[in-house]
Formats: sequence, structure tokens, C-alpha cells
Amino acid sequence: MPVDNAMYAFDLKTQRWSSLDAAGDVPPPRVGVTMASVGATVYMFGGRDQDHKELNELYSFDTASSTWTLLSSGAGDGPSHRSYHSMVADADGGKVYVFGGCGDAGRLNDLWAYDVVGGRWEVLPSPGEACKPRGGPGLAVAGGKVWVVFGFSGEELDDVHCYDPATGSWSTIEATGDKPSPRSVFCAAGIGKHVVVFGGEVDPSDLGHLGAGKFSADAFELDTETGAWARLDNASDHHPGPRGWCAFSAGEVDNRRGLLVYGGNSPTNDRLDDIYLFTPPLAS
Repeated sequence: MPVDNAMYAFDLKTQRWSSLDAAGDVPPPRVGVTMASVGATVYMFGGRDQDHKELNELYSFDTASSTWTLLSSGAGDGPSHRSYHSMVADADGGKVYVFGGCGDAGRLNDLWAYDVVGGRWEVLPSPGEACKPRGGPGLAVAGGKVWVVFGFSGEELDDVHCYDPATGSWSTIEATGDKPSPRSVFCAAGIGKHVVVFGGEVDPSDLGHLGAGKFSADAFELDTETGAWARLDNASDHHPGPRGWCAFSAGEVDNRRGLLVYGGNSPTNDRLDDIYLFTPPLAS
């Protein structure tokens, strides 16, 4: 599997890709990394290098100047080394959250917040045994809370947990409705009061990260106020099909807000390079 550190940008207005000639503290090549943006700054944490070593650096990327800056690294400075974790930004709160993943000693279930203004990491309360350590979970901010959805902990999971920054407390959600099957490495984004998920691995490969398991092509939304799941009608002539391990983000095109999905792994173990916007009809 190729491992690189190239940076690309997709312009949602012109719908064109460009290769970025990045400067500054350019991160070494890695996989299993996560990224999230606050304003014009992209934050990147962790990953796994070409020698399969877990990493724990936090970088920022200034999209105006195409410049990388190393913000934190080393023992005792933020989350421990990990890959295949999840990361999400709360732009309104000025925080970037990191949860779970695969660490040096196994899977993790810790939650950290990085204050983008103060430039400080904070370890948050543990979710406890109810939320198993996991890799490839969904992580989203919706309704003022941080949501941990599903993931892989030796088996595919289908549980939902939320952290309330206002109270510093965790809750396990007994979700109802048309619930997705257990899965991991899917796309997830908070849109209003909803957590929207698409695709993911529902049956893992015997080859682990090197193989293709069974992937889903379904989309669902979780109403975070009621705790009810609903299946979304995502039929389209331009449907991305079953996949997992994608890059994804909430996004907006022509005043249509939805879930951006890029690339991923196919059921035939082919790496994909297409990009889609899914704009589900969501109740306000």
C-alpha cells in the first residue's frame, strides 16, 4: 500500500482538484490519519508511518498560505500515539476532538479536546466500560454534544454514546427506529441536530487493513433529540455504491448542505478516487 504526504484541494465552486505545494513543517508520510477544519485552518492528528509505527503529532495547515505548522508532539503532550481514530471540529466552540483508535497497546476509548485559540490539549472524562475501546468509529458534533457512533472492537459495533461539554458527562443512548447494522470505517457528519452516516464495513476482512470486507451502501440519520434512527433514501443515478475507509466531511454546494464523500475502498479492494455530495432531506 503506498504511503505519502501529498496534499490536494478540491474547489467546491469550480469542482476542480489542485495539487498543493506545501511549505513549513510538512508531516512525514502516513496512513490512518484524521483531519478536521476550523475556518481556513485544517488540523491533522496521528496516523501510522511506513514502518507501521503509531504517531501522535498534531499539525495545522493554513489553507491561505499552504503552510504546515507542528503544534504538539511527544509524550505527555496531548493524546497518545494512534491511528484509525476519529476527529471532528466544533467550529463554534473552537475545539477539535479526537476519540479512540488503535494505539501502541491496543484499541482506545479516550476523548481529547484541542483548544484552537489557546493552543492546549485537554483530556476529557472517560466514557467508562459501557463504551468499548474501538477503531473506525463515527465522531460528530450535533446539538451541542459530541457523538460516538458504532466502530470496531474485535467485532462491528452498533452502540451510540454522547459527551456533553456543558456538564462534562457521558450518556449511553438507547437508540430506536430503523437502526443501521453494526459497522465501522463509515462516513459520519453532524448536520443540525442530526448525525448522518453512510456506508462502512459491516463484515471485516480476514486481512485486516490490507483487505476489503463487506461494505454497505446505505445511509441513515440519527435524530439526536429523540434518539431515533431513520433510513435515508439515497437512491441516485450518481450513487457512490458500497464502500468504506473514505475521506468525508460536512459540506455545502450551492446552498445545499450535506455529506461530502471522497474515495475509499471498494468491495473488490480497489482504492477509489471519486467525490460525491449527499444532501438528505432532514427535519429541522
